[in-house]
Amino acid sequence: MANFYNDNKALRFHLQHPMMKKIVSIRENDFADNDQHDYAPQDFEDAMDNYDKVMEIVGDICGEVIAPNAESVDQDGPTVVNNRVVYARGTTENYKALMDANLMGMSLPRKYNGLNFPILPFVMSNEIISRADASFSNIWGLQDCAETINEFASDEVKDKFLHRFNEGDSAAMDLTEPDAGSDLQAVQLKATLNESDGKWYLNGVKRFITNGDAEISLVLARSEEGTSDGRGLSLFVYDKADDAVIVRRIENKLGIKGSPTCELVFKNAPAVLVGDRKLGLIKYVMSLMNAARIGVSAQAVGICEAAYREAYSYAIEREQFGKAIIEFPPVYEMIAMMRAKTDAVRTLLYETSRYVDIYKGLNHLSHIRALEAEEKQDLKKYQRMSDIFTPITKLFATEYSNEVAYDSLQVHGGSGYMKDYPVERLYRDARITNIYEGTSQLQVVAAIKGVTGGGYLAWMEERAAKKVDPDMQYLMNHLAKMTDQFSKTVEKIKEINNTELLDFHARRLVEMAGYIIMGYLLIEDSGRDASFKSSAELMIKKGRAANIAHAHMINSVSESDLGKYKMREEIIAE
Repeated sequence: MANFYNDNKALRFHLQHPMMKKIVSIRENDFADNDQHDYAPQDFEDAMDNYDKVMEIVGDICGEVIAPNAESVDQDGPTVVNNRVVYARGTTENYKALMDANLMGMSLPRKYNGLNFPILPFVMSNEIISRADASFSNIWGLQDCAETINEFASDEVKDKFLHRFNEGDSAAMDLTEPDAGSDLQAVQLKATLNESDGKWYLNGVKRFITNGDAEISLVLARSEEGTSDGRGLSLFVYDKADDAVIVRRIENKLGIKGSPTCELVFKNAPAVLVGDRKLGLIKYVMSLMNAARIGVSAQAVGICEAAYREAYSYAIEREQFGKAIIEFPPVYEMIAMMRAKTDAVRTLLYETSRYVDIYKGLNHLSHIRALEAEEKQDLKKYQRMSDIFTPITKLFATEYSNEVAYDSLQVHGGSGYMKDYPVERLYRDARITNIYEGTSQLQVVAAIKGVTGGGYLAWMEERAAKKVDPDMQYLMNHLAKMTDQFSKTVEKIKEINNTELLDFHARRLVEMAGYIIMGYLLIEDSGRDASFKSSAELMIKKGRAANIAHAHMINSVSESDLGKYKMREEIIAE
């Protein structure tokens, strides 16, 4: 039987990271639930065993149900019948399999019938599911909306909605509109408070809404008359049972075809306010988007894993000129780099997930009891780390998913261009990952704060001080030189003090930081498992070469050069 967890030892390796003791202790509040819920763990080992067993169940469902359904789901896709979404047959089977295994509401507290898992196992489940079918991970992963309700909504709202996630209700984030994509401050869907019944009503159109016909939807709407920016927006929960939203259409997309991307029309749709007015975008959606970006990163890593495996399997079976094509250096170099990129973004993903787990866990804990001084410091520290690591994770994971899928198709040659092989679907599915939930360009805008604010450099210096095995020291020496180069390059840009120049070079600066960070993480992984050493070597050598090129470009383009790069297409005929 295929099991997408057991056949990938990297997953259990990251699940068993030493930081999990801290994460579990915070999440379980010293195992306070074990006398109230018979399925609550008794101690750390019991908790870890629970996570491991659940990942095995997810892996089994992915290997035996979701992956076999992926091609038919891609071909059939969802449809609109009487203004409602009807999933493809395979999507319905996938959802039922996970429901029957009681895996919905994985990270919700037990009081709402959740499993109270940390974020990391949930993110891991998203990676495993994405390897099986990236389109289905969009539907599964949107249960993240429950976290936003749990974190910010009133007890009344939580009591009304949260238990329904465990019962199988799906979720959606209704944020974007025809004229409000990346710029969510431009949202115009109107929320009106009816004084006579004290209820909010929503009117307007939402577009590009993933899983848009979900049972529970978080909706960003303009609640304040006369406003035009983010301060006039609030967040609401809409219940599909109220039947006041119609699905106008499902978009015909390049990839992730099993996931319905909808245009929605709200007509006096009753809704419930989440938290306080005016904080919808400024506070709640920013938190929701950060979680979504971790989810898309997991989706991207799952695509990397699937594409790498497809390329490797094909290369060892396909013979040309009397031998398997994996024996040819141009091919085995590509496959080795695919493996290294997958290992690199996976370790970055789970490091970021651990930071989010600690900060979110301590934040939840602060509502139960007063935090100790050290815990307060940790909350601030890991929130800062989450803020700068989330965008760089999303940037590298999604860019690499595109690169690995591209190279996988190339390994397949002409066969990969045909629909006879899964890589054709993987190639199409990967393309959206560095667009939605914030494009790569927007991730750079968010991540540059970690460059100019010194957050990445401080992290690098902390990792550089750790001892490693002697046979890995030469790689640490490479990273030390890369870190010094990065530091000097950043200082030079800061001294010039030109915002436009900083923006021009931001992508290069962020990528320089990313290569160094992934290098340190892979060396740490190699210290726990020597099988990661080859990926560490390859990624650090690749990163060093890329950073030299980036530094050269940064040093060679000055303020006076910027005008040359502003495109003015004078050759186009009028």
